[in-house]
Amino acid sequence: MNDWPEGWSDDNRSGDRYGRGSRNDQPEGARVMRHVQRPGTPPQRPAPPRPRRPANPPQYAAGHGADAGYDSGYNTGQVYGGGRGQGGDGGRGDGGYVRGNPAQGGPAPDWGRRIKIGALSLVVVVLVVSIGTYFWADSKLKREVDLSKVIERPKAGDGTNYLIVGSDSREGMTDEDKKKLHTGSAEGKRTDSMMILHDGSNGPTLISLPRDSNVEIPSFKGSDSGKLYPGQGRSTKLNAAYAMDGPELLVRTIEFNTGLHIDHYVEIGFGGFAQIVDAIGGVELDIPKAFKDKKSGADFQAGKQTLNGEQSLAFVRTRYAFAEADLARTKNQQKFLAALASQTATPSTILNPFKLYPTMGAGLDTLIVDKDMSLWDLGQMFFAMKGVTGGDGTSMNMPISGNIGSNLVWDKAKVEQLVDQLNKDEKITVPQN
Repeated sequence: MNDWPEGWSDDNRSGDRYGRGSRNDQPEGARVMRHVQRPGTPPQRPAPPRPRRPANPPQYAAGHGADAGYDSGYNTGQVYGGGRGQGGDGGRGDGGYVRGNPAQGGPAPDWGRRIKIGALSLVVVVLVVSIGTYFWADSKLKREVDLSKVIERPKAGDGTNYLIVGSDSREGMTDEDKKKLHTGSAEGKRTDSMMILHDGSNGPTLISLPRDSNVEIPSFKGSDSGKLYPGQGRSTKLNAAYAMDGPELLVRTIEFNTGLHIDHYVEIGFGGFAQIVDAIGGVELDIPKAFKDKKSGADFQAGKQTLNGEQSLAFVRTRYAFAEADLARTKNQQKFLAALASQTATPSTILNPFKLYPTMGAGLDTLIVDKDMSLWDLGQMFFAMKGVTGGDGTSMNMPISGNIGSNLVWDKAKVEQLVDQLNKDEKITVPQN
């Protein structure tokens, strides 16, 4: 009787058969290989064949499962990672050492996590700086004009209408500044330029109101006294309304003579205007024709050039050098303000704190607005002004039909058509002067 397990015989016991083929009809790879005894150990009876494992056998912990009773006689010592293919190749596999720097044995930098933390930190910093800048700038606005004191106001239309006023205020200017900027030393303040900026769905429209426009001073309530002054049907130059009772009467007079509702009021003086220009490093303009004016200090050659604060103020104030006088000046003011807005709202200014804060500080220190105007409203106005030079923007003078003495008379029919289109937020089709 054969004492060997089933499938074993003298033939497959023979050492010289092992490894060189046999008479078995199965290849060697399909047969169970015999146990090879280590030298110096007592002969052992070969263990019975181990049950066939599935193609992908589960991993067993040492001393448990199917391998618990098998002892090869070898002591492999402590194994990290469960052998080759499971991380036992020096810590490079999934089951080996924690992935990291093999030289130091520590974890590798988690760059994905670091990038997320860095991005989050950057967002937080930007938000904190932006919010801080907003409240800083908002606190500098001088909300001194109370439009609630304006009586008998026309109904508001579509879009937003800003009344932008350049005054000849010398507030905060030294005698040296006044001499340098050729402003003179007149007390008080008057309007040197007036514009209506309409911001609507059909693009921005900038309309200059010549200071010599002939208008009627209506009934009004005194801005300080609260006293009601009845209208007397008296006609005078538009800038006289500002001189009589300030911004509130100027708004009341413009609304009465045009029928257009003014939503916000913005005013800047001589000194602030020049400081803004210097803060951004000047404004580039293309002047088509050379001109001089002793009163404003203007002395310009034709061609492209960069104007500093002093030159810019002279450019927008000059009227005696032109045959059209105030009408020519209003066109230059429109051209300059659009260029100023366009060259200020650039990444080189907005993203550069060394330019942004001086520019904002210079403008906000001398800016006077109505009590309901927010910093957001001011920003909207600024970008609408920039858009005047774009394809959808329009700039024009209030339509003029003639003059009475030195006063310019508005064309009533065209003014009515213009106001109707503005109120309905329609494209402006009124012929320009």
